[in-house]
Amino acid sequence: MQVKRLLNFVEKHKGFIYESIKLGTYDGNPCIEVRVRPRRGNKPLCSGCGAKSSGYDSLAERRFAYVPLWGIAVFFLYSMRRVNCSCCGIKVEEIPWGSGKRSITNSYAWFLARWAKRLSWKETAEAFRVSWYTVYSSVEMAVEWGRKHLDLSNVRSLGIDEIQWQLGHKYLTLVYQIDSCSKRLLWVGEERKAKTLLRFFRWFGRERSERIEFICSDLWKPYLKVIRKKASGAVNVLDRFHLIQRINRAIDEVRAGEARKLQQDGYEPILKGTRWCLLKREENLTNKQNVKLAELLQYNLKSVRAYLLKGSLDQLWTYISPFWAGKFLDQWCSQVMRSQIEPMKKIARSIRKNRTLILNWFHAKGQISNGITEGFNNKAKLTTRKAYGFRSFKCAEIALFHTLGNLPEPEFTHRFL
Repeated sequence: MQVKRLLNFVEKHKGFIYESIKLGTYDGNPCIEVRVRPRRGNKPLCSGCGAKSSGYDSLAERRFAYVPLWGIAVFFLYSMRRVNCSCCGIKVEEIPWGSGKRSITNSYAWFLARWAKRLSWKETAEAFRVSWYTVYSSVEMAVEWGRKHLDLSNVRSLGIDEIQWQLGHKYLTLVYQIDSCSKRLLWVGEERKAKTLLRFFRWFGRERSERIEFICSDLWKPYLKVIRKKASGAVNVLDRFHLIQRINRAIDEVRAGEARKLQQDGYEPILKGTRWCLLKREENLTNKQNVKLAELLQYNLKSVRAYLLKGSLDQLWTYISPFWAGKFLDQWCSQVMRSQIEPMKKIARSIRKNRTLILNWFHAKGQISNGITEGFNNKAKLTTRKAYGFRSFKCAEIALFHTLGNLPEPEFTHRFL
């Protein structure tokens, strides 16, 4: 089967003909050169308005890199025509296999963008012998097209969180769709301020915001303030993950302070190496940690009491009724307030203040979980680490949308792997 026949099968363009195909060299390497010409009588299209116009003149021959064949570079060679458009004046024609001043074909750009999901941008560039910028511009093109054709009609549940993406307390606000039918990254914003989340709701639109049923978030006050204002009809759920995370930080604070005090008073360092014994779930403990925890539970330490208080809170998630869950939560908070463990008392005061948000988990019948958001956050951190960090917000935004956005793609006659 001839190469020309293959090209007509996978990349046929109306109004253009593959005139000749030959083996040549480019930068000292073998390549396949495909000369393209317009059909007779085919009027060029204006790149400004897309209207058919009369020809003006032709420019020098250009090379457009195509998907490599058998590891050999493939180039389309074509002399661009200029048109004399009645609306736009003198313009270079619009061609179906490329766009703008890009030196690669659209098919090759989508090919590189798909591989950039599997490999880092640098590895993709090295594998296909192109520049890093060529891969970046291909991914940018894919993201721009996908964001332009994004379907937002079925968004009912959101997960809102932040990640640190650079040193110096530089954060990104991430908004995910966490519906059972679709889980994806919807929006990325720089920093974690109230105005950052306000930009998301302005982009999302008032009508769609009013249709949101559930929002999962943590206790970050700027987020809560914006959610109350822009999505007042949604049930704002504080997930158990964030609650347990805060309790774990309190237990670790108690343990560290008590360990220092025992050392200062000259007692045996019984809390040394017990951090994960107190923070991990019982079923995740190793045999060695189980033995260490059993020894530790024999002592009447604040760290042990804090650990037991955390364990007793697990019963909360077995309730079905929000009323009885609230009763249990109130009793647990009263017990903590009598414990004389200040970091745990701080948690109890926070729970009382945000009692409604916690009990919303039961109103949502446990169907909405921020575990999905945390899973996405781990992938987002991996995406930025894979490129050893992005210097600009735009690069990070493009990479995150490309990896986590589940963006649509145009339909092709042939999809290259």
